[in-house]
Amino acid sequence: MNSRQKTILNAIIKEYIQTAEPVGSKVLVDKYNFDLSSATLRNEMKELEDMGFLTQPHTSAGRTPTDKGYRFFVDSLMGEKELTVNEQRQLQTELIKTKAKYNRLAKSTTRLLSRLSDNLVISGVLDSQDIWEAGMPKLLKQPEFKNPDEVYDVAEALDLLDENVDTLCDKAKSKCIKVYIGKENPLNIKNCSMVVSQVKYPSGEKGFIAIIGPKRMHYDKNISLLEHITKFLGSGLMVSILFIVFSNV
Repeated sequence: MNSRQKTILNAIIKEYIQTAEPVGSKVLVDKYNFDLSSATLRNEMKELEDMGFLTQPHTSAGRTPTDKGYRFFVDSLMGEKELTVNEQRQLQTELIKTKAKYNRLAKSTTRLLSRLSDNLVISGVLDSQDIWEAGMPKLLKQPEFKNPDEVYDVAEALDLLDENVDTLCDKAKSKCIKVYIGKENPLNIKNCSMVVSQVKYPSGEKGFIAIIGPKRMHYDKNISLLEHITKFLGSGLMVSILFIVFSNV
């Protein structure tokens, strides 16, 4: 893939993440200021399609990313996104405000992360194999789930969550954040991606947090959210604050 094709693919995926609509050459010219003719853009998009990075829905002249396209975007194009200072403060403030006992912290964190990411979030404690989930309505309101079959896949995966806890624990063993796209999704939700991380709670228990959303999720933001929340939960600052809070409960 040449540099021009990389730029075009990057723009198409970013646009599709925002709109959930197939992206055509006119959008690229009008919105992304490509100094290329529509015909040249269409030729490049056809090349990207032939290479497996894009696909063209039968009912549209535009293109949408494939799993291969998303994987290339995450691995090579996306870059890092740093939460703003205000976002970091909000995250820390909301965690502190939970005032939950240690064995309820995972549940509170799950709800908070679902609200901030606008996706489905699953978390668990490895020792006890307790699992919590929040944000199912946020996931199902996305355009991808107008198809009942897609809703069924998600419902089935959550119904079998207890049976898949070992799989999720295994995926979270590494200290680095993992991204699973489409068919890579260990919960077998082929139209969704998962960003998962290991976490250590202030009690010392190890766990995991997974953000699940459509393949056009904001990968950079979700990765950044997990990075901050795992660091904050495992920091001495969190332990000290919670000790003070719980002493007054």
